[in-house]
Amino acid sequence: MANNKNIPCVVFGASGYAGVELAKMIVNHPTFSLEALFVSEQSSDANKLLSDLYPKYKGLLDFTLVPGGKANIEALKSTLSGVDQGLIFLATPHEFSHDIANSLTAINITVLDLSGGFRLQDPDLYPEYYGFAHQYAGQLSDIPYGLPEWNAHNLKDKALISLPGCYPTASQMAIKPLVKSELLTDQCTPVINAISGVSGAGRKAALATSFCELSLKPYNLFVHRHLPEICQEVGRKVIFTPHVANFDRGILATIVMQVKEGTTLEQINMAFESQYSDKPFVRLRSEAPHINDVAHTPYCDLYWQLNGTDLIVISAIDNVLKGASSQAIQCANIICGLHEGLGLLPTSQTQGAI
Repeated sequence: MANNKNIPCVVFGASGYAGVELAKMIVNHPTFSLEALFVSEQSSDANKLLSDLYPKYKGLLDFTLVPGGKANIEALKSTLSGVDQGLIFLATPHEFSHDIANSLTAINITVLDLSGGFRLQDPDLYPEYYGFAHQYAGQLSDIPYGLPEWNAHNLKDKALISLPGCYPTASQMAIKPLVKSELLTDQCTPVINAISGVSGAGRKAALATSFCELSLKPYNLFVHRHLPEICQEVGRKVIFTPHVANFDRGILATIVMQVKEGTTLEQINMAFESQYSDKPFVRLRSEAPHINDVAHTPYCDLYWQLNGTDLIVISAIDNVLKGASSQAIQCANIICGLHEGLGLLPTSQTQGAI
């Protein structure tokens, strides 16, 4: 495995929470090279240094935030046209990703989209859940979904990867092993109550997500845009209630399900262990995880208890990392034939390619 920084990377939406985490991880990555950071053409952050917005990264992220106008994007495409392999990360609004992603793809470039611009396979859902009509309906079913613990085999040699949302990541990691092992009843509708820190609302200030104004509140009942994504990926209806609380980052999802009569705890244990025992970013816990166990880490922590046919699974992630940026780096590593933990885990745990 090459250990020189020979794969150029570009981040769009670099001034947001996921964007700055991506920039930091790329700079510290042994193989990826951070070439440019972009923000929207109208952004008040344009032409500033990223380290001016995040002073703790002075000396590490002293990169200019390039305004994403047509001329600058064309110049970027020209620059990248001569590289053997490159990666572009879109930590951008959904409609912006939808509009620009295809124009950035090329034979030697892979675009990893952290937005919801290409997550849903049914184009008719976009006006309702995302507020715009999708112009690439025929392409949606062919775009890989970047949940690496479940779809690593389908990520290589693709021009565009759609990364999962943060709530869907936490939810799917808890539900999919049980669906795969056929342990849930046919009538089971998983009930997901998930709480996110305020960073999930993004960096732009708003009274509704002000740390001092907020305590704990549910929002977007039955209409949250992550609802159809979860249903699509677990293959069944779910009831999803998101909440936002006054802590900075992390998601804790409590998921209630009904398993088939006679299902044992050993069968449930096996469902999770068989799927995740060799997955470096999943930790199967013997006690319920706390937000602080996963905040500022790339892990998903899972815990479960069975009472008769009622099953509760707890899933905890950092919404900015495993729910966005570190998951994007996982996928990027897989795409490039590297160990998925490279740049995220200690070197001793990342020897060899996948």
